[in-house]
Amino acid sequence: MFIAREISAGHKDLIHDVSYDFHGRRMATCSSDQSVKVWDLGEDGEWKCTGNWKTHSGSVWKVTWAHPEFGQVLASCSFDRTVAIWEEQVVGSNHTLTHGQSHWVKRASLVDSRTSVTDVKFAPHHLGLQLATCSKDGTVRIYEAPDIMNLSQWSLQHEIQCKLSCSCVSWNLSRNHASMLAVGSDDTNPSAGGKVQIHEYYDNDRKWQRVETLMAITDAVHDVAFSPNLGRSYHLLAIASKDVRIMKLMPTGSDQGVSNLGGGFAKLDISLVAQFSDHESQVWRVEWNVTGTILASSGDDGCVRLWKANYLDNWKCISVLKGDGTPVPMPSLGGNQQDIPSAQNNMMTRQMTKSQMQTTWYS
Repeated sequence: MFIAREISAGHKDLIHDVSYDFHGRRMATCSSDQSVKVWDLGEDGEWKCTGNWKTHSGSVWKVTWAHPEFGQVLASCSFDRTVAIWEEQVVGSNHTLTHGQSHWVKRASLVDSRTSVTDVKFAPHHLGLQLATCSKDGTVRIYEAPDIMNLSQWSLQHEIQCKLSCSCVSWNLSRNHASMLAVGSDDTNPSAGGKVQIHEYYDNDRKWQRVETLMAITDAVHDVAFSPNLGRSYHLLAIASKDVRIMKLMPTGSDQGVSNLGGGFAKLDISLVAQFSDHESQVWRVEWNVTGTILASSGDDGCVRLWKANYLDNWKCISVLKGDGTPVPMPSLGGNQQDIPSAQNNMMTRQMTKSQMQTTWYS
């Protein structure tokens, strides 16, 4: 059973993003009040604010955690056209963190964008300390910290031109495939073409190249999320738009994508495996649990919905959570899964808790 809990965040304006760290016991929130807050889960099960500071001179759209092997590091992006890198300095003996003892220091400010930076994501840790950003000007930028002990130095490694305003970006988490990014666009013009692009890194040429455009997705996309694949020979990509869609990307060829490291670009056989309109509204966020078996989505209906596939690979809604804690009647088994045509669409999520999602794998 899943229970929704409310936290009085104390932000003075709209909260745009909630991000959990690797272990799910720390949380960061960002808002149009130009601030970021860090929360820690206490022994009593309550969330306590241990960090609160102004980060930008405009609305803060996204905040994200680096892998803990790089320390306690956050990145935030803003309407003010910058990305900020923050590192925690803990005051106290034995690095014990208590309320009021956390101090976050700005290590770097990335100022290459000339327009609002709409998303920021750290790469999977096996790729080193890399960071992807996307902007309204249609540019995805890849940064790298050459020395993880000196976070004040970040080098711009690549710029990818997407030709559409970018709203979201997601790294493929697979270790057995070349680096891959999915980029979504919130361009509302249906005639502008596909709103999700797949880019892959070619190690021999040391460059990124667009390998696919999901032409069937013509509505504005608010979020994209690659699933952890845990040895799968294919990739799952969740898309948030006016509905929720789960796409299957199957590398083709003799190696079936098991290793494309340094080789040519893999061709992808893309199919739609699930599509849900249960939110009956815009979907704002989608996020997977750590095993890639459960997807959470949130939308303008004020609900978080959890989706899981059965042994026949049919995706069903397994739980509905409403933000105010009121009970939500479960839909008939399977929800509003639509017939799967050759089309593709979008989906989103606003708020979900990693602790809820981690609990879910055991159900």
